[in-house]
Amino acid sequence: MGERVDDGELQRLADEAAETLAAGMSSDNWGAVREDFLAWLGRHAAGDSGRALAILAAGSWSPNDEALTPHWRHQLRDGLLRNPSPEAADELRALVDRWGEPPIRLPKDADLFDFRSSTFNGQVIGVQNVRNSYGTRPNDAQQSPADWPLAKDIEPLTHGVRPTRRTKGLPALPPYVRRDQGDAVNSAVGQARSEGGLALVLGEPYAGKSRTALAALADVLPDHRVFAPARHEDLRELPALLRGRSERCAVWLDDLDGHLGDRGLEPRLLAQLTGLEAVVLATMREDSYDEYRLTSHGRLLDLAHVVELSSEWSDAERERARETGDPRLREAAATPRTDSAGAYLAVGPSLWEEWQRARRADRHPRGHALVRAAIDLARCGLTGPLPLDLLVSVHESYGVPGVERESVDAALEWAVEKRYGVLPMLSGGGAGAWEVSPYLLNTAIGDSSYPEVDRQLWNQVLLLAKEDPAYDFGAVAAEARIAFQRAAGKGQSWVMHDLGLLAEELEEWTDAETWFRRAAEAGQTESAGRLGRLLVKRGDTRGAEPYLETAAEAGDAGAATLLGTLLRERAAKWFTAAARVGNPEAQHRLGDLLLADGDFEGAGDWYVEAERSGYAEVARSTGVLHLLANETGTARVWLTRAAEAGDEPAGTLLAYMRNDPPTSKAVGEYFAPAAAYPLDNAHHGVLMEEEGHAQEARKDYEKGYEAGDSYAAYRLALLLEKQGNSEEAKSWYRKAADMRHPATPDTVKE
Repeated sequence: MGERVDDGELQRLADEAAETLAAGMSSDNWGAVREDFLAWLGRHAAGDSGRALAILAAGSWSPNDEALTPHWRHQLRDGLLRNPSPEAADELRALVDRWGEPPIRLPKDADLFDFRSSTFNGQVIGVQNVRNSYGTRPNDAQQSPADWPLAKDIEPLTHGVRPTRRTKGLPALPPYVRRDQGDAVNSAVGQARSEGGLALVLGEPYAGKSRTALAALADVLPDHRVFAPARHEDLRELPALLRGRSERCAVWLDDLDGHLGDRGLEPRLLAQLTGLEAVVLATMREDSYDEYRLTSHGRLLDLAHVVELSSEWSDAERERARETGDPRLREAAATPRTDSAGAYLAVGPSLWEEWQRARRADRHPRGHALVRAAIDLARCGLTGPLPLDLLVSVHESYGVPGVERESVDAALEWAVEKRYGVLPMLSGGGAGAWEVSPYLLNTAIGDSSYPEVDRQLWNQVLLLAKEDPAYDFGAVAAEARIAFQRAAGKGQSWVMHDLGLLAEELEEWTDAETWFRRAAEAGQTESAGRLGRLLVKRGDTRGAEPYLETAAEAGDAGAATLLGTLLRERAAKWFTAAARVGNPEAQHRLGDLLLADGDFEGAGDWYVEAERSGYAEVARSTGVLHLLANETGTARVWLTRAAEAGDEPAGTLLAYMRNDPPTSKAVGEYFAPAAAYPLDNAHHGVLMEEEGHAQEARKDYEKGYEAGDSYAAYRLALLLEKQGNSEEAKSWYRKAADMRHPATPDTVKE
């Protein structure tokens, strides 16, 4: 395979081939034209292009539709760039030469659509039905100068200006933005009128040459009749048509290289037109100008009043674009300084359409998904080039069918290709990072039918922006807030929760409470837990409790723990209030809470207060307190009381203590009977009984009974039964039962 053919040459060749095909479809030679081009496509182009040609030949399209020209241009260019070999280009050039020159013969009396005299009303095109001038001569009766449009009335879209994105409520074409070189173009048109020659606007593709030139034509020659021939049209009899006419005329030659040659514009014809006071205005690409200057056409170009138009908009031009108020122009003005705003407006729509079509499984589904990932990440606020691994991880979540047929490398190669040589879908930012085309991003943002970024991706992006300093978390959060609020307006409760999380992350506590409350009321239990925590944080514990309880019942362990803590604190508050006025149960419970907190001294104080009231239920707690203080003898006594009252945990503790040393003398002194501690009578009696002093034990038990201790009566019954005095024992069991001691034998209770 030879060296790659220059992209500019390929583009020009594709343009000519497209026009040759469009004209050929209306000729009686269409069968032969079709076969030749179909054979070329089969040898050199993608299968899609060949199938498209077959569909067109079968009559799926109107053969007179000028909109076919950009369609064919796209298909042919796609085929050329897939196989940009000199051989393919040479063969295509031969086909253009064969069927394009001499011009394709038209059927007699064929009335064709010609948009050059059309009028546009919004999205509706009013068409004047005239004979197509392609391949005809300008002295056709239907093409008299009186029928040509005035320069001030020319519709740019029908004279070479490419359309931009259709926007509801706006005209098909944005307002013209005066270019910095506009005065120079006006001056060149004036010179061509007064001095002869032609006015020529040079520039790169999509620099805005046609729009600027037509604006100058309308400014300088508003009442001139304008003749706009098709490419390769025979212009030799144009002077004869103009001679003797009263109308002042101008000739509009968009892409001048398509109007050169023996039958086109050359120095002698230009001189004749100048003698007839006709002004010639043309546009040309810079590369074509440089190429033709080195040929015989250089003599004609030397006669031109040339103005070069920059493809980049200056700051002043961008400001004028913004001042129009047209959103399409504002978007174009916001593109990077080095980008072509004209390419943004002219090529952008084709870029969007191609990307949309690429989702099909037989096209570029993975490429489509990678570009969509870049669009969505940019919509989330991740501006600037994005690493490929991030695009890959995101694009897999879309579930686009057919992605497995296309490798990541192939998809990326497709996405970074410059369409029409100027605009890629993804552009490289260095270090393997990629940025989506501003046009695709802006169009997606402005398209109400475009899918919203889903919750999973938002959460992924927010986490990434929070953890990676390369991204602006504030910008991401701002975009997330807008998107979430839009979804919340549609009643989506999950997004209310996410708005609460976002506000919480930004420490906007009031907003966080508001959104969590709305989400909780809509049934989001996770939001209830979050709201409960926030309310606790600002001191509203009572308000927090119902939300924490809702979350706890739904399985939120943290909410359950916090709720338990709150309730414990409330319990401590009210136990303290009751304990201080002498309630023994409250004193016992308060002691338990203090013991759990490690406040042994405080717990002991409240246990003692309960003991003073003769509150026997404090036994196990007091025993545990002494056990923790390593006072095992004392602990055993208290735990025995509790165990014999049916307290199973106390019994378990006693079982663990069975190998402890015997009770010490200090324990006996601790439990010495005293009126202040009525329960200690029975405790001392137990010690006396263990040491074999039955009589002393009986005295202690009787004192305890007299003090109202049912345990003392129960222990005395046990002692009497052990001594064989069953009748008296039964009497004491009955007394213990009357005092509701839980361990009284059932025979006695009966």
